[in-house]
Amino acid sequence: MTEALYGFAVLLILVFLRVPLAFAMGIVGFAGFYLLTGNWNAAEAMAARRVVDTAMDYGLSVIPLFILMGNFVSHAGLSDALFRASNGFLGHRKGGQAMATIVACGGFSAICGSSLATCATMGRVAMPQMRKYGYKDSLAAASIAAGGTLGILIPPSVMLVIYGILTETSIRELFAAGFIPGILGIFLYIGAIKWVLWRDPNAGPAAEKVPWPERIKALKSVGSTLALFVLVIGGIYLGVFTPTEAAGIGAMGAFLIALMRRALTPQVLMNVLMDTVRTTAMLFAVVLTALIFANFINRAGLPGDLLALVNGLNVAPFVVILVIIAIYVVLGCVFESMSMLLLTVPVFFPVVAGLGYDLVWFGILVVIVIEISLITPPVGMNVFVLRAVLPDVSTGTIFRGVTPFWVAGTIRALLVLIFPAIVLFLPRLLY
Repeated sequence: MTEALYGFAVLLILVFLRVPLAFAMGIVGFAGFYLLTGNWNAAEAMAARRVVDTAMDYGLSVIPLFILMGNFVSHAGLSDALFRASNGFLGHRKGGQAMATIVACGGFSAICGSSLATCATMGRVAMPQMRKYGYKDSLAAASIAAGGTLGILIPPSVMLVIYGILTETSIRELFAAGFIPGILGIFLYIGAIKWVLWRDPNAGPAAEKVPWPERIKALKSVGSTLALFVLVIGGIYLGVFTPTEAAGIGAMGAFLIALMRRALTPQVLMNVLMDTVRTTAMLFAVVLTALIFANFINRAGLPGDLLALVNGLNVAPFVVILVIIAIYVVLGCVFESMSMLLLTVPVFFPVVAGLGYDLVWFGILVVIVIEISLITPPVGMNVFVLRAVLPDVSTGTIFRGVTPFWVAGTIRALLVLIFPAIVLFLPRLLY
């Protein structure tokens, strides 16, 4: 256990020295394994085996396919259509455009699967409209930043796929488990907007009412995308096809939607493919080195020793879960979401499994806490992404605005913690 703790210390030093996470985990994992075994050939064989196994893992193909699907949808102008559709039904209410932004973010993230991409895309679409009607920047920007966090929970989610790979948990069950908490998040964020308006009625003025024919027209414009979501996620839930097959169908469907919207030129297609390759290469590099690092900490016996320590403390398992959540909250102040997941899950999931908790439930809880970290200072990745998209809005303004949404996210985490059935209801229907 001591060797693993030294390894974490070295890793943190490298990260704070701005060494890329993939390099840092790979260096510490390889060097640590060598020092534990005293055999260079054993360390080389471990790393080589991990590279080969990862490259040949058919299940991992779901990652580039879902990324490709999201990129096609992003370039098809779906964000505008989703905002128009949700704004048509909500925009005439006080704070309605902020609510429409939350709903549009939820819909966009259901196809895109990336919080940062959702935040950046919706920032360009929704912010000008809210400013047009006199929304305060704090509420407008915060609703976009908070809505963007939904991207890593509502399926298909790359974060859930990586968690499933790290813990060997069913991706199908994880996708099913993420649906209800994702919808719950949308309603709680709308509740946060209501609370802001109760305190300051002028923060989000109502817009003019959209006639019903225009509402129906806007709704029809997202019909093909809704059908694609139902096909992909419904097919996974019903067991018609595997997540990998669903990702392939989704990527092809998104390609056809982009074609029908006449959004694909040769240059756009090249950009989509290049973005997909870059994102996939980055994720695979981080996942691969995270697995090498996990081999090191497992060899050092950290998960087993940690479980023995927890059992020796003679505290309730619920208390252990609370401590783990507290660790995630603290890490969320300084680490971005993917780093947190890859660094902590290999350590914590054996402990959680040893305590008898469901790993699907734990995965959703972890992702919800990571969602909260995306709008938690001082890092708050969604806040800084939005700051780059909206350079005239200060970081402090956004952070002040997201406080009610941070509270709403915390309430959702507590509900999932206290009532696991919120997460496990749909997965149990699969069998």
